[in-house]
Amino acid sequence: MSASAEKIKELRNRTQAGFMDCKKALEESNNDIEKAIAWLREKGISKAAKKANAIAAEGQTLVKESGDNCVILEVNSQTDFVSKNPDFVKFVKDVADTILKNKSIENIDKMILSNKKTIADAAIELTATIGEKIGVRRADIFTKTKNQSFGIYQHFNNRVSAMVLIEGKVSAEVGKEIAMQVASMNPKFVNSSEVDKKWKETEEKILIQKTIDEGKPKEFAEKIVKGRMGKILAEVCLDDQPFIKDNGITISKYLKEKGGKALKMIRYEVGEGIEKQESNFADEVKAQMKK
Repeated sequence: MSASAEKIKELRNRTQAGFMDCKKALEESNNDIEKAIAWLREKGISKAAKKANAIAAEGQTLVKESGDNCVILEVNSQTDFVSKNPDFVKFVKDVADTILKNKSIENIDKMILSNKKTIADAAIELTATIGEKIGVRRADIFTKTKNQSFGIYQHFNNRVSAMVLIEGKVSAEVGKEIAMQVASMNPKFVNSSEVDKKWKETEEKILIQKTIDEGKPKEFAEKIVKGRMGKILAEVCLDDQPFIKDNGITISKYLKEKGGKALKMIRYEVGEGIEKQESNFADEVKAQMKK
């Protein structure tokens, strides 16, 4: 049975699926809208399954606070172009709101969005609609007490976000400045007491060898490295970093003047740690021509 233009339009409005997919769905479902929606969903799951092994290293990060909770998350797509798609952007915000509502990051895929779908199902449907693999890669949540504050910052391109938990009541602007420091300078630790022992040992070995390669006597290398490690620790610890708005003061001193102290921090950058798939455009075109 041929699908009417009115029903195709209604199905498109309800599912956001393409014109030809809606036409086919209605024809396969005897012009029954509800059956057509089910048909499209099944087709979407099949289409999404084909994308399961695709590398999704683009996307967005987002940081948002609500009451005593603050969430940071990364949602991936395969291309930067899709990360700006309105449906993708809405999905990211909906996931953040849902996590804040649940006050947890446990079993994110099973959480129910405002549209009554699980996050996993919504990601599958979005994958089918957009044509790229979409998925929630990671999320973290901070909870504050009445004597603590949040610092949040999201870069204008949504590729980098940061959140900081601060002991003491500081203004939102001060909190944002600290989170901006984390986003831009990417410290590894909050302070020297948190420095990972293995990381420090590895860095010291590298520096000792580098010092020896520079021609310094081996017996003096370790003493020289102690001084150099002090400088490195100042670079990788948030508290010891010079404040980006005033290099004459450290972050710990700046926060102390404002009545605060950094406790925890998290920084997300889109795609960090993901091995991106390199492709050759000419080879892709040739491959398509052979199909």
